[in-house]
Amino acid sequence: MSKQDVFIVDGSRTPFLKARGKPGPFLASDLAVAAARPLLLRQNFPLDALDEVIVGCIMPSADEANIARVIALRLGIPQTVPAWTVQRNCASGMQALDSAYHNISAGHADLILAGGTESMSRAPVLYNDLMVNWLSMLMSAKTFGQKLQVFTKLRPAHLKPVIALVRGLTDPIVGLSMGQTTEKIAYRFGITRDQMDEFSVTSHKRLAEAHDSGRLEEIEAIYDGRGNYYDFDDGIRRDSSMPNLARLKPYFDRTYGMVTPGNSAQITDGAAMLILASAKMVKKYDLPVLAKIKDSQWAGLDPAEMGLGPAHAMAPILKRNKLTINDIDYWEINEAFAGQVLGCIEAWQRDDYCKEHLGFKTAIGEIPHEKLNIDGGSVSMGHPVGASGARIVLHLANVLKHKNAHRGIASLCIGGGQGGAMMIERAGEQ
Repeated sequence: MSKQDVFIVDGSRTPFLKARGKPGPFLASDLAVAAARPLLLRQNFPLDALDEVIVGCIMPSADEANIARVIALRLGIPQTVPAWTVQRNCASGMQALDSAYHNISAGHADLILAGGTESMSRAPVLYNDLMVNWLSMLMSAKTFGQKLQVFTKLRPAHLKPVIALVRGLTDPIVGLSMGQTTEKIAYRFGITRDQMDEFSVTSHKRLAEAHDSGRLEEIEAIYDGRGNYYDFDDGIRRDSSMPNLARLKPYFDRTYGMVTPGNSAQITDGAAMLILASAKMVKKYDLPVLAKIKDSQWAGLDPAEMGLGPAHAMAPILKRNKLTINDIDYWEINEAFAGQVLGCIEAWQRDDYCKEHLGFKTAIGEIPHEKLNIDGGSVSMGHPVGASGARIVLHLANVLKHKNAHRGIASLCIGGGQGGAMMIERAGEQ
């Protein structure tokens, strides 16, 4: 069976809102609805034309089981349209797009709403096992005397919470936090603290310039229940500079480390949603076309060096399509940490690494810095883990549009030792 072409029709995202030590104003479903509603309202098709809704999310709230279905129904999408949630850690939003891409390509669907969302500020705080067992005993106690006896067994240790976000950012297999894995990459490739900080300053300056020039047209303002509105990525630091970043102490290896909060992605709330369609639907509803999805790839690697995932996922796309670095006009590599992006760039310049790990006979080459994350990235705007994979694909499509460029690749590292990548091309009007 021949495969169908798959087009990105349009997309929107919320501003990315930095977590500030307490639950933010929006649930993950609030964010996705806020991104998707204006996106759907400007389309020329009825909602019952959708075949399915696919959303990436890692930590939905207790009231958002199968959050994709919650989002779909809140948007007024008919009950007959199925919806499902995917989870591939940091690349969950890209996984949603990839799932939609393959379903349309195979002819199983023609029109899909897909993307990702995360409210990291609302990550669960859980009871530990001691407290759960104590509550179980309390619930099992029948008489007042039995309950009183259970209360005498309550200890301070029972009240120690389990912070789901901290656990989620630590790999249980290798026992390293994501920041510690970046320290390993920096040591392996000789990446310095100054290089990381310089990369971070550039990210903030590029994001500021993109906001000021109006290039981030994919952002939709979002309103909370108190009349406040949010229309820009509020983690941006316009005063970011090398001296300012130099004052920050290493966070993950306090004695010898180089990774600081200033050269790491921010903990953030946000959502990005896209519409994917077959050529048949583009023609039927006279839909605009932002880009065409050409290829995608997932890769696995040592969890202790998970930040190199993009190097592993992008390489097969180049090889399979007989492309070189010069054939790619723009790149988006999610900035989980400045050091891991720099590590991916360096890995592709090493003959030994490309030969041993990526199946190339020699080094792939250097990704030009002026073509990479040209409007900033997660170091400056934040990394809502369920949403970032969708955000970078959407933004890359807009970059190709604004630059009248042809081809781009978006990629992420993934906690647990994986990488994901998607190649798109500017398709123009159909």
